[in-house]
Amino acid sequence: MSRPRIVIVGAGFAGYRAARTLSRLTRHQADITLLNPTDYFLYLPLLPQVAAGILEPRRVSVSLSGTLPRVRLVLGEADGIDLDGRTVHYTGPEGDEGTLSYDRLVLAAGSVNKLLPIPGVAEHAHGFRGLPEALYLRDHVTRQVELAAAAGDRAECAARCTFVVVGAGYTGTEVAAHGQMYTDAQVRKHPMRTGMRPRWMLLDVAPRVLPEMDERLSRTADRVLRQRGVDVRMGISVKEATHDGVLLTDGTSVDTRTLVWCVGVRPDPLVESLGLPMERGRLLVDPHLQVPGRSELFACGDVAAVPDLNRPGQYTPMTAQHAWRHGKVCARNVAASLGIGGERRAYRHRDMGFVVDLGGAKAAANPLGVPMSGPAAGAVTRGYHLAAMPGNRVRVAADWLLDAVLPRQAVQLGLVRSWSVPLESASPEVARVPGGADTRKKAGAAAGDGEGGGDGPKSAENHRSSAEPADAKPTTPTTGTPGGERAKAQPGGERAKAQPGGEPAKAQPGGEPAKAQPGGEPAKNQPGGEPAKNQPGGEPAKKQPGGEPAKKQPGAEPAKGGRPADATANSRPAGPPAKPPSTAAPAEPPSANAPAEPRRQRRPGAAPGKPRPTGAAHGRPRPTGAAPTPARSAGASDDPGPEPPADQPPPGPDIAPGPVKRSDGRGAEGDS
Repeated sequence: MSRPRIVIVGAGFAGYRAARTLSRLTRHQADITLLNPTDYFLYLPLLPQVAAGILEPRRVSVSLSGTLPRVRLVLGEADGIDLDGRTVHYTGPEGDEGTLSYDRLVLAAGSVNKLLPIPGVAEHAHGFRGLPEALYLRDHVTRQVELAAAAGDRAECAARCTFVVVGAGYTGTEVAAHGQMYTDAQVRKHPMRTGMRPRWMLLDVAPRVLPEMDERLSRTADRVLRQRGVDVRMGISVKEATHDGVLLTDGTSVDTRTLVWCVGVRPDPLVESLGLPMERGRLLVDPHLQVPGRSELFACGDVAAVPDLNRPGQYTPMTAQHAWRHGKVCARNVAASLGIGGERRAYRHRDMGFVVDLGGAKAAANPLGVPMSGPAAGAVTRGYHLAAMPGNRVRVAADWLLDAVLPRQAVQLGLVRSWSVPLESASPEVARVPGGADTRKKAGAAAGDGEGGGDGPKSAENHRSSAEPADAKPTTPTTGTPGGERAKAQPGGERAKAQPGGEPAKAQPGGEPAKAQPGGEPAKNQPGGEPAKNQPGGEPAKKQPGGEPAKKQPGAEPAKGGRPADATANSRPAGPPAKPPSTAAPAEPPSANAPAEPRRQRRPGAAPGKPRPTGAAHGRPRPTGAAPTPARSAGASDDPGPEPPADQPPPGPDIAPGPVKRSDGRGAEGDS
């Protein structure tokens, strides 16, 4: 008899705890498969310390394969669930697709950034839900302080060293507290020429900081932030965001290059596609974390609306504490449903208190309901994190010790760019890569749920084709709704004919080689094709670069009154004279003794004797059927040849294309 198959989607707090508990309970009596886009469990509460340079990224990343024995790890993102067929369809990190069959399914996909319908936020703000976003923020803040220190203009310096954080919850408060300490340490080492100090702003529509905590802890956090110089503004939010600053709801305009979005989270949109009863974007479950009417389906963590038995009529909040406890109870109930463990139990929790790390020795905590502040709260907070982490405890403690006795290393590595961590992302834990395919094809990944306050801006899952320049803005696969299912005939989406990167189409670069196309079947009078007369790389012609040296040409016989020609060019045999342009007949391939083209006409990295690549190789494909750019000759010609088409770009193979201009107004490198 085959063993039952258990599939867990997501390795956050709930999914990781469920997998670890099931591994211990089943002991080879069931096949456990964990589907996750990364190979690590991220301890989110310490992510602000990664952005502030206190902890290294791997300290908060716990290996899944190293800490989950008897659990099979599958790298990929679930993009479809067939409840009747009991299968999960997923897409791997390299675009490969697969299907997992299950007897029991645990949905623990977690949450993503929550957006509000505010103009410009999706384009100019960045979230704080994953490791790539923390690394980007650390590099970005470091770069802005360095640029502000070098700026002579006081207005530019003030804009670059102003950092706006929206959302005064746990994450936003900790980001502002640690960020102020981090930038102050940088300025102490290298003071700004204008004598200014970095300014951090914390905004929220709530009446106080940390509105979900006890009022005494809220006052403690507010006091610590203001003492450090953080500009705390409650009852105010962002009305509009631009490249150069933000407009606040009170009419104030703030010049800044940094907008950190910590407003909140919403459940992963995967659960919306199931067609099951929902509660504010979360899947409704019973107190046993089981979906009613589906004995094989369980849900826990942020995607599950779990009834709060201590507060009838309410549901447990979306916090890491509840997700961690959900995972344990869910695993026990899954094992019980298979007859492996004991009896199932309902989820009931006891509030153990909360901790908020404010940097240094400061914190706000209420363990077991006892409010604390100052160094005592800081010790309790760090002790709690060490006890709650499933691994890397010694490494984390060592980093804390080194940070206490040594100065921080304020350097920017440039590993994560702005376009690779879009605010609207169905997978904030995975950074977008050039040429990578968007693996999420779920509807609803763009719009905010009921908690988001209406229809937010649509998703922008940015990707870039490998044929684009390095500084180009990545294209956005879309079907009219960014972030949704990719449309046919779109780069990076379902591969369509006559599209770059799709099913190779005739007369397309990279497709089935078509005549008269670069890279296709060599055509006459085409660069890279069969060498034609009067063409670079073809049979050397008079008055052509690389051909028989003509008068007044580089490498030719010295003209009267002119400078002598290149001796190297004259020492090589010249090709036979070329026929007129109207008789473009097939020519013999160039011989090894053919003269090389002049050095001034070669681009860096190009092989001698080959034409400059055009079309998709530079991200600017030439229209199908367009004629090649005619070669330029330095000397005068009696027969200039046919006129180029009207839409032909100006000739000039030695002119490199300029940087691609982003449509959102930012610099091409995406640093601001």
